[in-house]
Amino acid sequence: MMKGFLTRLSKVLASDSSEGSDKNAKAAEETTQPPVVPDKVANTKKKKAPKEEKKVSKTQVDPSLQPICFFFEAHQPNRLKPYSFFDIGNDPFYEDDELNQKLLDEVCEVSYLPANKMMTELIKEGKGQFRISLSVSGVLLEQLELNRPDVLKSFQDLHATGGVEIVAETYYHSMGFHRSKEEFKEQVEKQLEKIKEVFGVRPKAFRHTACVYYNELAAFVESMGFESMLGEAVGWILHGREANRLYRSPNCTTLKAHLRNGILSDDVAFRFGNHAWPQHPLTAEKFATWCQTNGGEVVNLFMDYECIGKHQDKDTGIFEFFRAFPAAWEKLGGRFVTVSESAAELEVAGEYDCHEPTSWADTEKDLSPWKGNAMQEEARRKILIIEKQVKSKNNPELLHQWRKMQTAEHFYFMSTKGGESGKVHERLRPYPSAYEAYLYFMNALSDLQIRLDEE
Repeated sequence: MMKGFLTRLSKVLASDSSEGSDKNAKAAEETTQPPVVPDKVANTKKKKAPKEEKKVSKTQVDPSLQPICFFFEAHQPNRLKPYSFFDIGNDPFYEDDELNQKLLDEVCEVSYLPANKMMTELIKEGKGQFRISLSVSGVLLEQLELNRPDVLKSFQDLHATGGVEIVAETYYHSMGFHRSKEEFKEQVEKQLEKIKEVFGVRPKAFRHTACVYYNELAAFVESMGFESMLGEAVGWILHGREANRLYRSPNCTTLKAHLRNGILSDDVAFRFGNHAWPQHPLTAEKFATWCQTNGGEVVNLFMDYECIGKHQDKDTGIFEFFRAFPAAWEKLGGRFVTVSESAAELEVAGEYDCHEPTSWADTEKDLSPWKGNAMQEEARRKILIIEKQVKSKNNPELLHQWRKMQTAEHFYFMSTKGGESGKVHERLRPYPSAYEAYLYFMNALSDLQIRLDEE
């Protein structure tokens, strides 16, 4: 079995590695609620966390059974409208509300609602043995509160089963840690407040946008009180070691690194519905066997939640696959854990010494999808250089708008990459070209600067 998996792995690395393109951007394209809240500041009125339903009591399982850790990310970017030079100083609304609402409704109907229903049923049917981890960005929570409260409730009901761990991230799904640690911390704290308000919990695990991970960031996340952090398993850092174990940055003393198994995760998230893929169709039984023969102590399967129903639509059989997988995995002697359960059970296998930022994006597994050309660098520099000015105004609306413009997809849309990764960028981009993405962003930023100067 292992020989067969290694053969398949080599083929995937040769022909399919580009399919690990930015999942956040994929969420952008398919997910239904892209951007963040329209140009209004999100409701500031605090809501009480919903009353939890009676949770499913987890049946005792043998800890020696091999665990799988499913993590799903739900997020929608804030797409800008075609904002021209002549709009500067005349139009304070930058977002394409009509497109954003259309995409939000679409992803809610084809992905979030049916996926939440399915996951809720699987947890209850499995008497708590089936478990997942989930992050929902602050900007998506805002969109759901304002436009789809029915879907927000379905997320709350799913969490109330007791089979879901909520994982933290930055509120605005941004990428600014290395430029402003203060802003990064404020966005994480804002997300923690939102999670407490919506779900009534304080997460122990953290996952940065696109699973960005490196030593300096891990140490900072540890200093904020988190016990676990998700990252991508990168071969040149593992140096032949297994990805399916827990590691620790040399900068940390307690924070555990949970590394994503990219090949197996992308088999489901990207290759599942591809009829040209030699392994198509992927059945629950076949995939369970791959997971079993992959070695290690825990198989981390991290992916966009939108892969269920959106990236892989219902006609691919994705819902039937997930409904069948828990039984197929348990039949082989496997079980399921959340991120924090995995951290509590497993010891650190060694150091994961990651000096430069890595991510789950594109073939390079770095930050090049967001900072690979001069347009991206200029846009990133200018949005963050006005941080002190924005915060000095004590204007919640301007602060919220400035932060929404830090959402990672804005810079992803400006990418000019070629090859397979470039094709994905082009497909996800809601504008004719990377130049238009840059132009609309910079024009909107110029208007924001005028509003700041007039305060």
